[in-house]
Amino acid sequence: QVHLAESGGGLVQAGGSLRLSCAASGGTFSSYALAWFRQAPGKEREFAATIGWNGDNTLYGDSVKGRFTISRDNAKNTVYLQMNSLKPEDTAVYYCAAYVGSMGLYYSGRYYSQHAYTYWGQGTQVTVSS
Repeated sequence: QVHLAESGGGLVQAGGSLRLSCAASGGTFSSYALAWFRQAPGKEREFAATIGWNGDNTLYGDSVKGRFTISRDNAKNTVYLQMNSLKPEDTAVYYCAAYVGSMGLYYSGRYYSQHAYTYWGQGTQVTVSS
């Protein structure tokens, strides 16, 4: 069983930055890929970014590419999401998630689907004011 706990959300002005953290406990941290998803009010949960098992491979959703950076520290069992140049449309609850399935399926595109992830955090609210 893997427990994920996000932190670092808050209120920020447009153009500002925030760094989200997600601390994991249980399981072996390096044995799963990790991702950040987000969900705005009235919208479906959206893929933001993912990072592979050893941190060498990262992938981003089109809406955050070039502004957000995902990273992981396997020694600290933590994954991060650095968010720069924030926009009001980035306002959402941000969730981290752990993928424990097949690496082949992950890299074939499975990483994009929220249904591929087994463990989820409770979420942290990010609000960007205009």
